[in-house]
Amino acid sequence: MAVYLVVDTDLFDPTAYEEYKLKAKPIAEQFGGEYLARGGAMDVKESDLWTPKRLVLIRFDSAEKAQNFYNSPQYQAVLPISKKAAKRTVVLLEGI
Repeated sequence: MAVYLVVDTDLFDPTAYEEYKLKAKPIAEQFGGEYLARGGAMDVKESDLWTPKRLVLIRFDSAEKAQNFYNSPQYQAVLPISKKAAKRTVVLLEGI
């Protein structure tokens, strides 16, 4: 079953975040991640529980591949760049 990595990002250092994006994307792709959306335009219809800022959606073939990506030494090495540049919410969501 496919798993989607959903990330909502509130940027406060866009320059540093660009460095993170350049390094993180090829790592996600090494683990089979396919970027479906990356900071595109949003039309929020309801926001009682949450108001997203900037969404990223990455599809993986399985939860194992998504977990392996997120927990990999390669990704963990670049993750601090993101944490320095933004606040984030990260969710793994099972889907079809």
